[in-house]
Amino acid sequence: MRLFLLPISTRRSLIYCEKLHEKVSTEHTYLDKLTNKASETWAAWEKDSAAIGNWKKKVTIYGNLALKRIPYEEWGLKSMPALTAKRRKSIEEGNEKVQVLFPGLYMKEGRVPVILKELAMQRQALHKKNLVWSVVAMPFTVPFMLIPVIPNLPFFYLVYRAYSHWRALNGSKFLAFLLQHKLPTPAPSAELDEVYAAGLMYATRAESRAAPIPTREQAEEISRVVDRQTNNETEDVMMLQRWNGKLIAERFKLPEMEVEIERAVEQVEKAIKGKEELMEEKMELEQATKTSGQPLRDLHDEVPSRKADEAIHEKAEDVAHHKDKK
Repeated sequence: MRLFLLPISTRRSLIYCEKLHEKVSTEHTYLDKLTNKASETWAAWEKDSAAIGNWKKKVTIYGNLALKRIPYEEWGLKSMPALTAKRRKSIEEGNEKVQVLFPGLYMKEGRVPVILKELAMQRQALHKKNLVWSVVAMPFTVPFMLIPVIPNLPFFYLVYRAYSHWRALNGSKFLAFLLQHKLPTPAPSAELDEVYAAGLMYATRAESRAAPIPTREQAEEISRVVDRQTNNETEDVMMLQRWNGKLIAERFKLPEMEVEIERAVEQVEKAIKGKEELMEEKMELEQATKTSGQPLRDLHDEVPSRKADEAIHEKAEDVAHHKDKK
């Protein structure tokens, strides 16, 4: 089994699980059949323009927007397998091996177990609470059953959220169990270093594809730039761009990982931008009122620096251009 620990920004990371050497089961559980049926129905609704008022297609449009708002950490934990009795026994007997791939130049190896522990433990209580609330709220959707033609959408949404929280909760428990038995083995990946360097060196996926693969020296130089510009990772700036998701997925032949990375990048970008705007508003208010005792310089230090982000990309582009001239 391989786990991917991908820094989206200097402070936030995505975990993704690739399961290796699992036999394809010919038998499907009732839950598997129900999940597959729901996926098929949703796909059919996305293409259905014949419904009255085009309601099926509209439901999928708003539904997909709602799905994009589900935290990327939850999606990452859902990629973990369930901690079944058989898998638990295999882990306890030492028959499982777990590699944790990460870009060694852009994430210190000592941080890997710390981040894994945070991902495993910090969200368990949240998923447990939201699972309970989703189930508790289901009976209150009964009146929606009286609406003709359209199914009870609030009920099905709560069912999906309950299922999603249950999956994420199981994933966090599985990860915690692996850590308890000290199974995750950090494995710095030179391939990930190359992809991360390319994402910082080039502005678009097409430009990255057309350019030579970054050399080890270039990747190391860009890594040093990131450390300098982010004050040894104390400022939260982006490490990945959305188009990097496809490159990583292609490099490791995991097409389903692309959407996970793109979703995580979009959410982290919004979070950083929102924090920047909030702190800038505070600085403007401070300048206008001059009532706070906190120096403006300190407030500025709290803002995730957009200048640092731009400086990283500018320096990375310089590294690429310097290589081209040679």
